[in-house]
Amino acid sequence: MAKKFDELRKRMAPESRERAKAKTKVMLGEMALDELREARRLTQEQLAERLHVKQPAIAKIERRSDMYLSTLRGVIRAMGGDMEILAVFPDGRVTIKQLSELHSPTNN
Repeated sequence: MAKKFDELRKRMAPESRERAKAKTKVMLGEMALDELREARRLTQEQLAERLHVKQPAIAKIERRSDMYLSTLRGVIRAMGGDMEILAVFPDGRVTIKQLSELHSPTNN
């Protein structure tokens, strides 16, 4: 008989639980666009409806490795979020402000 995950977790050493928690945080912090959509419990059809496009357009966007920032921002906003652009340096992170002021096609 399968054991409940909580029971197994309780038996883990505290260090192991912390490592697992850290790995989970990293995995949730880095997602492909399709994984993000699924995590937000949206289908491609639902997202397409919110963006006023057809489902194949969403499939195409999710396969792309290069797209306009305005396209990506529109997708993120349709999922209920907002987008920030960060420059990451060895000594810290900087939010790029002028990119936060870009107008998406729906905000012109």
